[in-house]
Amino acid sequence: MKASFLMLMVLAVLSLAACGEREQVGEFKRGKYQGKPDTPPWSNAPLAYGNGKWTQGDRASWETQIKERQSWQNERTRASQ
Repeated sequence: MKASFLMLMVLAVLSLAACGEREQVGEFKRGKYQGKPDTPPWSNAPLAYGNGKWTQGDRASWETQIKERQSWQNERTRASQ
C-alpha cells in the first residue's frame, strides 16, 4: 500500500513538473532586428592559412578567390589536370 502510494506521488510530481516549463523564445519587437548585424563576407580579413589571393574589402578579388576554390571541388576539372 505504501509503495503504490509513493509511486503515485512520484508520478504526480513528475507530471506536474512538465507543466512548469517556461517559454524559451526571445521577445519579438515588430520591425526591430534584435540580433547582431551582418557584414559582407569580403569585409572580413582573409584566413591565416589561406592562399591570400584576396584583399580585405575588395569584393571582386573575393569572388575570384571563391570561384577558384570551387573549381578545385569539381572532380571532372581536377581529373584532367
